[in-house]
Amino acid sequence: MSYTVLSLDVADHIAHVRFNRPKEYNSMTLPFWQEVVDVFREIGARPEARVVVISSEGKHFTSGLDLSAFQNLTQEIAEGEPGRLREQLYRTILELQETMSVLEKCRVPVLVAVQGGCIGGGVDLVTAADMRYCTENAFFQIQEINIGMTADVGTLQRMPKLIGMGMTKELAFTGRRFKAAEAKEHGLVNAVYPDAETLLKGVMEIAGAIASKSPLSIIGTKEALHYARDHSVEDGLKQIATWNAGMLFSSDLMEAAKANATKKAPKFMDVLEPKKLVT
Repeated sequence: MSYTVLSLDVADHIAHVRFNRPKEYNSMTLPFWQEVVDVFREIGARPEARVVVISSEGKHFTSGLDLSAFQNLTQEIAEGEPGRLREQLYRTILELQETMSVLEKCRVPVLVAVQGGCIGGGVDLVTAADMRYCTENAFFQIQEINIGMTADVGTLQRMPKLIGMGMTKELAFTGRRFKAAEAKEHGLVNAVYPDAETLLKGVMEIAGAIASKSPLSIIGTKEALHYARDHSVEDGLKQIATWNAGMLFSSDLMEAAKANATKKAPKFMDVLEPKKLVT
Protein backbone atom coordinates (compact mmCIF):
# COMPACT_ATOMS: atom_id res chain seq x y z
CA MET A 1 0.00 0.00 0.00
CA SER A 2 1.27 3.50 -0.79
CA TYR A 3 1.29 6.37 1.72
CA THR A 4 1.77 10.11 1.34
CA VAL A 5 2.65 11.41 4.83
CA LEU A 6 4.47 8.36 6.16
CA SER A 7 6.36 5.32 4.97
CA LEU A 8 6.58 1.66 5.99
CA ASP A 9 9.47 -0.77 5.72
CA VAL A 10 9.49 -4.28 7.17
CA ALA A 11 12.86 -5.98 7.61
CA ASP A 12 14.23 -8.49 10.12
CA HIS A 13 10.75 -8.76 11.66
CA ILE A 14 10.73 -5.01 12.47
CA ALA A 15 8.04 -2.79 10.95
CA HIS A 16 9.51 0.71 10.70
CA VAL A 17 7.00 3.54 10.28
CA ARG A 18 8.41 6.99 9.46
CA PHE A 19 6.68 10.37 9.38
CA ASN A 20 8.15 11.92 6.25
CA ARG A 21 7.09 15.59 6.06
CA PRO A 22 10.11 17.22 7.73
CA LYS A 23 9.64 20.64 6.09
CA GLU A 24 6.18 20.85 7.66
CA TYR A 25 7.48 19.48 10.98
CA ASN A 26 5.41 16.34 10.37
CA SER A 27 2.19 18.16 11.22
CA MET A 28 -0.94 16.02 11.38
CA THR A 29 -2.86 16.83 8.21
CA LEU A 30 -6.11 15.09 7.27
CA PRO A 31 -4.34 12.24 5.39
CA PHE A 32 -2.24 11.52 8.50
CA TRP A 33 -5.24 10.38 10.54
CA GLN A 34 -6.31 7.84 7.93
CA GLU A 35 -2.82 6.64 7.02
CA VAL A 36 -1.88 5.76 10.59
CA VAL A 37 -4.95 3.51 10.76
CA ASP A 38 -4.11 2.04 7.34
CA VAL A 39 -0.45 1.37 8.14
CA PHE A 40 -1.30 -0.46 11.35
CA ARG A 41 -3.92 -2.47 9.51
CA GLU A 42 -1.20 -3.47 7.03
CA ILE A 43 1.21 -4.32 9.83
CA GLY A 44 -1.46 -6.46 11.47
CA ALA A 45 -1.86 -8.39 8.22
CA ARG A 46 1.87 -9.09 7.90
CA PRO A 47 2.77 -12.02 10.16
CA GLU A 48 6.50 -11.37 9.79
CA ALA A 49 6.14 -8.08 11.69
CA ARG A 50 6.91 -8.78 15.35
CA VAL A 51 7.57 -5.26 16.61
CA VAL A 52 6.91 -1.71 15.37
CA VAL A 53 9.22 1.30 15.50
CA ILE A 54 7.84 4.78 14.79
CA SER A 55 10.29 7.58 13.99
CA SER A 56 10.24 10.78 11.99
CA GLU A 57 12.42 12.71 9.60
CA GLY A 58 13.62 16.23 10.23
CA LYS A 59 14.05 18.53 13.21
CA HIS A 60 10.86 17.64 15.07
CA PHE A 61 8.91 14.45 15.67
CA THR A 62 5.64 16.29 15.05
CA SER A 63 4.25 19.77 15.56
CA GLY A 64 0.83 18.23 16.19
CA LEU A 65 -2.52 18.94 14.61
CA ASP A 66 -2.53 20.98 11.40
CA LEU A 67 -5.30 23.40 12.34
CA SER A 68 -5.66 24.68 8.79
CA ALA A 69 -6.78 21.22 7.70
CA PHE A 70 -9.83 21.52 9.94
CA GLN A 71 -10.98 24.99 8.87
CA ASN A 72 -13.85 23.58 6.82
CA LEU A 73 -15.10 21.71 9.86
CA THR A 74 -15.11 24.92 11.90
CA GLN A 75 -17.10 26.68 9.18
CA GLU A 76 -19.65 23.86 8.99
CA ILE A 77 -20.23 24.02 12.74
CA ALA A 78 -20.85 27.76 12.53
CA GLU A 79 -23.39 27.44 9.71
CA GLY A 80 -25.31 24.21 10.28
CA GLU A 81 -28.03 22.96 12.62
CA PRO A 82 -26.33 22.96 16.07
CA GLY A 83 -27.58 19.70 17.58
CA ARG A 84 -26.93 17.49 14.56
CA LEU A 85 -23.57 19.06 13.80
CA ARG A 86 -22.39 18.51 17.35
CA GLU A 87 -23.50 14.89 17.28
CA GLN A 88 -21.53 14.55 14.06
CA LEU A 89 -18.53 16.23 15.71
CA TYR A 90 -18.78 13.74 18.57
CA ARG A 91 -18.43 10.87 16.10
CA THR A 92 -15.56 12.66 14.34
CA ILE A 93 -13.67 12.94 17.62
CA LEU A 94 -14.18 9.22 18.23
CA GLU A 95 -12.67 8.56 14.80
CA LEU A 96 -9.63 10.69 15.63
CA GLN A 97 -9.24 8.85 18.93
CA GLU A 98 -9.14 5.56 17.06
CA THR A 99 -6.14 6.78 15.05
CA MET A 100 -4.16 6.90 18.30
CA SER A 101 -5.73 3.79 19.79
CA VAL A 102 -4.51 1.58 16.94
CA LEU A 103 -1.02 1.77 18.49
CA GLU A 104 -2.34 0.46 21.78
CA LYS A 105 -4.49 -2.19 20.08
CA CYS A 106 -1.65 -3.41 17.87
CA ARG A 107 -0.90 -6.93 19.06
CA VAL A 108 2.87 -6.44 18.90
CA PRO A 109 4.93 -3.87 20.84
CA VAL A 110 5.13 -0.33 19.45
CA LEU A 111 8.27 1.71 20.17
CA VAL A 112 8.51 5.44 19.43
CA ALA A 113 11.72 7.41 18.79
CA VAL A 114 11.20 11.14 19.40
CA GLN A 115 13.56 13.93 18.41
CA GLY A 116 12.85 17.63 18.85
CA GLY A 117 9.27 18.64 19.53
CA CYS A 118 6.43 16.23 20.22
CA ILE A 119 3.50 18.60 20.47
CA GLY A 120 -0.26 18.31 20.91
CA GLY A 121 -1.47 15.30 18.95
CA GLY A 122 2.06 13.92 19.10
CA VAL A 123 1.66 13.41 22.84
CA ASP A 124 -1.65 11.65 22.23
CA LEU A 125 0.16 9.33 19.85
CA VAL A 126 3.25 8.48 21.90
CA THR A 127 1.28 7.82 25.08
CA ALA A 128 -0.60 5.11 23.15
CA ALA A 129 2.70 3.37 22.33
CA ASP A 130 4.32 0.73 24.53
CA MET A 131 7.71 2.40 24.99
CA ARG A 132 9.09 5.85 24.28
CA TYR A 133 12.67 6.99 23.69
CA CYS A 134 13.96 10.45 22.85
CA THR A 135 16.91 12.71 22.14
CA GLU A 136 18.39 15.17 24.63
CA ASN A 137 16.78 18.10 22.79
CA ALA A 138 13.32 16.51 22.76
CA PHE A 139 10.32 17.96 24.55
CA PHE A 140 6.69 16.98 24.98
CA GLN A 141 3.92 19.57 25.17
CA ILE A 142 0.19 19.28 25.83
CA GLN A 143 -0.46 22.15 23.47
CA GLU A 144 -4.25 22.08 23.46
CA ILE A 145 -4.59 24.26 26.56
CA ASN A 146 -2.56 26.96 24.78
CA ILE A 147 -5.06 27.16 21.91
CA GLY A 148 -8.21 27.23 24.00
CA MET A 149 -9.29 23.61 23.93
CA THR A 150 -9.18 20.43 25.99
CA ALA A 151 -7.00 17.57 24.72
CA ASP A 152 -9.43 14.92 23.48
CA VAL A 153 -7.69 12.05 21.68
CA GLY A 154 -5.87 10.22 24.46
CA THR A 155 -3.31 12.26 26.40
CA LEU A 156 -5.51 13.01 29.42
CA GLN A 157 -6.60 9.38 29.65
CA ARG A 158 -3.22 7.66 29.16
CA MET A 159 -0.57 9.99 30.54
CA PRO A 160 -1.72 9.78 34.20
CA LYS A 161 -1.10 6.04 34.06
CA LEU A 162 2.44 6.70 32.83
CA ILE A 163 3.64 9.64 34.96
CA GLY A 164 0.96 10.09 37.62
CA MET A 165 -1.99 12.41 37.95
CA GLY A 166 -0.21 15.32 39.63
CA MET A 167 2.43 15.82 36.94
CA THR A 168 -0.10 15.25 34.18
CA LYS A 169 -2.32 17.96 35.61
CA GLU A 170 0.60 20.39 35.78
CA LEU A 171 1.48 19.79 32.14
CA ALA A 172 -2.15 19.84 30.99
CA PHE A 173 -3.05 23.01 32.89
CA THR A 174 0.09 25.00 32.02
CA GLY A 175 0.90 23.75 28.51
CA ARG A 176 4.60 24.01 29.33
CA ARG A 177 7.34 21.98 27.69
CA PHE A 178 8.20 18.67 29.35
CA LYS A 179 11.86 18.32 28.42
CA ALA A 180 13.78 15.09 27.90
CA ALA A 181 15.55 14.87 31.27
CA GLU A 182 12.33 15.55 33.17
CA ALA A 183 10.40 13.11 30.98
CA LYS A 184 12.98 10.44 31.81
CA GLU A 185 12.83 11.26 35.52
CA HIS A 186 9.05 10.81 35.59
CA GLY A 187 9.01 7.67 33.45
CA LEU A 188 7.47 8.97 30.24
CA VAL A 189 10.54 7.86 28.29
CA ASN A 190 12.71 4.81 28.89
CA ALA A 191 16.00 6.35 27.77
CA VAL A 192 17.47 9.57 26.38
CA TYR A 193 20.02 9.59 23.55
CA PRO A 194 22.39 12.39 22.49
CA ASP A 195 21.09 12.77 18.92
CA ALA A 196 18.61 11.41 16.39
CA GLU A 197 21.06 8.99 14.75
CA THR A 198 22.07 7.42 18.04
CA LEU A 199 18.42 7.36 19.12
CA LEU A 200 17.23 5.41 16.11
CA LYS A 201 20.16 3.00 16.33
CA GLY A 202 19.42 2.33 19.99
CA VAL A 203 15.70 1.89 19.47
CA MET A 204 16.24 -0.47 16.54
CA GLU A 205 18.55 -2.57 18.72
CA ILE A 206 15.83 -2.85 21.36
CA ALA A 207 13.30 -3.70 18.65
CA GLY A 208 15.67 -6.35 17.34
CA ALA A 209 15.90 -7.94 20.77
CA ILE A 210 12.10 -8.04 20.98
CA ALA A 211 11.82 -9.49 17.46
CA SER A 212 14.15 -12.34 18.43
CA LYS A 213 11.74 -13.62 21.09
CA SER A 214 8.79 -15.96 20.72
CA PRO A 215 6.06 -14.07 18.80
CA LEU A 216 3.28 -15.77 20.75
CA SER A 217 4.96 -14.92 24.05
CA ILE A 218 5.40 -11.26 23.06
CA ILE A 219 1.77 -10.98 21.98
CA GLY A 220 0.62 -12.65 25.19
CA THR A 221 2.81 -10.41 27.33
CA LYS A 222 1.42 -7.20 25.81
CA GLU A 223 -2.12 -8.53 26.18
CA ALA A 224 -1.54 -9.43 29.84
CA LEU A 225 0.14 -6.13 30.73
CA HIS A 226 -2.67 -4.05 29.24
CA TYR A 227 -5.31 -6.22 30.89
CA ALA A 228 -3.55 -5.95 34.26
CA ARG A 229 -3.33 -2.16 33.90
CA ASP A 230 -7.11 -1.86 33.62
CA HIS A 231 -8.22 -4.65 36.01
CA SER A 232 -7.59 -5.98 39.50
CA VAL A 233 -4.68 -8.28 40.27
CA GLU A 234 -7.07 -11.19 40.71
CA ASP A 235 -8.69 -10.54 37.34
CA GLY A 236 -5.27 -10.23 35.73
CA LEU A 237 -4.13 -13.55 37.17
CA LYS A 238 -7.22 -15.28 35.81
CA GLN A 239 -6.68 -13.68 32.41
CA ILE A 240 -3.09 -14.89 32.08
CA ALA A 241 -4.07 -18.36 33.32
CA THR A 242 -6.64 -18.54 30.54
CA TRP A 243 -4.12 -17.26 27.98
CA ASN A 244 -1.42 -19.77 28.91
CA ALA A 245 -3.92 -22.62 29.12
CA GLY A 246 -4.44 -22.04 25.41
CA MET A 247 -1.04 -20.79 24.22
CA LEU A 248 1.68 -22.22 26.49
CA PHE A 249 2.39 -25.54 24.79
CA SER A 250 3.32 -24.22 21.37
CA SER A 251 6.30 -24.96 19.18
CA ASP A 252 7.86 -21.76 20.54
CA LEU A 253 8.28 -23.36 23.98
CA MET A 254 10.08 -26.34 22.50
CA GLU A 255 12.22 -24.17 20.23
CA ALA A 256 13.28 -21.96 23.15
CA ALA A 257 14.18 -24.99 25.26
CA LYS A 258 16.21 -26.45 22.39
CA ALA A 259 18.01 -23.15 21.82
CA ASN A 260 18.91 -22.84 25.50
CA ALA A 261 20.26 -26.39 25.55
CA THR A 262 22.35 -26.00 22.39
CA LYS A 263 23.37 -22.36 23.02
CA LYS A 264 22.07 -21.40 19.58
CA ALA A 265 19.70 -18.61 18.62
CA PRO A 266 16.11 -19.86 18.39
CA LYS A 267 14.18 -19.69 15.13
CA PHE A 268 10.52 -19.03 15.74
CA MET A 269 7.74 -19.41 13.21
CA ASP A 270 5.77 -16.32 12.27
CA VAL A 271 2.20 -16.13 13.50
CA LEU A 272 -0.51 -16.92 10.98
CA GLU A 273 -2.03 -14.34 8.67
CA PRO A 274 -5.44 -13.14 9.81
CA LYS A 275 -8.44 -14.65 8.07
CA LYS A 276 -10.27 -11.87 6.22
CA LEU A 277 -13.86 -12.90 6.85
CA VAL A 278 -15.01 -9.27 6.82
CA THR A 279 -13.39 -6.71 4.50
